Amino acid sequence: MNHIILNAINPFVPIILIGVLIIITLILILAERLLGGGGDKVIRINKKKELPVQGDDTLLNVLTQNKIFIPSACGGKATCGFCKVRVLEGGGEMKPTEEPFMSKDEIERNVRLSCQVKVREDMDIAIPEGLLEAQEYVGEVVKVETLTYDIKLIRFKLIEPNKMEFKPGQYAQLKVPGLDVIRAYSIASDPKDTQNIELIVRLVPKGLATTFVHRAMLTGDKIILTGPYGDFYLREDSDRDMIMIAGGSGKAPIRSILYRLKDLGMPRKVKYFFGAKSKRDLYYSEEFEQLEKEFDNFEYIPALSEPLDEDDWQGEVGLITDVVDRMTDDLSEAEAYLCGSPGMIFACIKVLEKHDIKDENVLFDKFD
Repeated sequence: MNHIILNAINPFVPIILIGVLIIITLILILAERLLGGGGDKVIRINKKKELPVQGDDTLLNVLTQNKIFIPSACGGKATCGFCKVRVLEGGGEMKPTEEPFMSKDEIERNVRLSCQVKVREDMDIAIPEGLLEAQEYVGEVVKVETLTYDIKLIRFKLIEPNKMEFKPGQYAQLKVPGLDVIRAYSIASDPKDTQNIELIVRLVPKGLATTFVHRAMLTGDKIILTGPYGDFYLREDSDRDMIMIAGGSGKAPIRSILYRLKDLGMPRKVKYFFGAKSKRDLYYSEEFEQLEKEFDNFEYIPALSEPLDEDDWQGEVGLITDVVDRMTDDLSEAEAYLCGSPGMIFACIKVLEKHDIKDENVLFDKFD
């Protein structure tokens, strides 16, 4: 008897299931509309520009699709903390993935990681005006030069657009072909040569972008770049003495800044400290030694922390922070430009503070 009853009910089961699925779908559509997702929305930028958008994507992706390029060294994975914007209205609550990158002041000012904010409603955001000038470029690789065993210089001839105006010290982002990988690299070239952009790239073990640059990139390759980005650049309106400290590929933005200072006739007194482990980690030394000969107020001070016997090193020895400490006097009226790893930057700031430098006069770029 039970078997007969079950057979009698079975034909209606699919109909009931279909009805339930239709009801669930209608509920989801209604919820989506109430939350603002998927439909027409407007993003207001800096109280001036209105951007009509559709869909339900991250703020970072929506802005990129509309040719507004927010820096994002990790490609939107919430691991770099670069893609910060102020979200004044809309955007929902801050996610746990954002909090580690935010200071107390940034949280109070509604700063968010644009890669973690979904565009589900009309939004009002504020971004630095300089970012509105960043563009996407197609560049052709015209030179790949080995500088050390783990550092290469890459020169790109810009094709479309064919010029990039940048301030010495700023950086560009490189998109690795075929991979969802974007990485930021400081521009190492002369700012007056707007048609060619040079990047200095150090090989990072297991790094997708640096492995591509060192192992696969060839002259003739077409590469996507975006930029320029960054608040680390030469303050030309200042007349303060300058102290520069860099290590590894951190030489890139300093090189660009020195190109500009040379064009200006080296109007300020400059001390440039460069830290390396052994002699094989040094590069472009001849270039900076020549600059010393041309300008009495420029001094290049390379230091090796672990020189080898075969290096026959006659220069400064020790951690770069120790060398800076013993070769520096009062810095209360000086301006510092730092570029290197976060650990190096932190250590250098501690030494500079010991010599009375003002916080507002310390500019830095750090690499993870």
